[in-house]
Amino acid sequence: MIETPCFADAVEEIILRDPRYDREAYAFVRDALDHTVKHRGKARGEVREHVTGQELLIGLRQYALQQFGPMVPTVLEHWGIRATYDIGCIVFNLIGAGIFGKTDRDSLEDFRDVFDFREAFVDPFQPGARLAASPSRGACASDPAGAATAAPQPA
Repeated sequence: MIETPCFADAVEEIILRDPRYDREAYAFVRDALDHTVKHRGKARGEVREHVTGQELLIGLRQYALQQFGPMVPTVLEHWGIRATYDIGCIVFNLIGAGIFGKTDRDSLEDFRDVFDFREAFVDPFQPGARLAASPSRGACASDPAGAATAAPQPA
């Protein structure tokens, strides 16, 4: 039986070899993967463990916005994450440490330039931007229940 390394110990070993990313970045990517698997299964009504790089990035974007709101760019920058490729580097460091798994089709290149951080994490909070409401954040303005309480928009 193969023993899975302890996450915290594995991250400490990774950081000794590759100090680009803060240990919190690794925990965040792990939590974002859990979030992605949980929500993807609900949306599709299926149970499938493997998540592609693009699926992870979409789930991570949603999770980051839920967790940090307009502070996402500041938090990610603090952790050393500046682009989707950095997330791929973290994922592949975790794969190398035996924490995450991969298929033969998975590649670090799957994470290169998938989306622009400004468009993903800054633009949604600009004046006039429409944010999709998450279930924990309330109804969106197009929802009949939320429309009655929405402030009138200038013409």
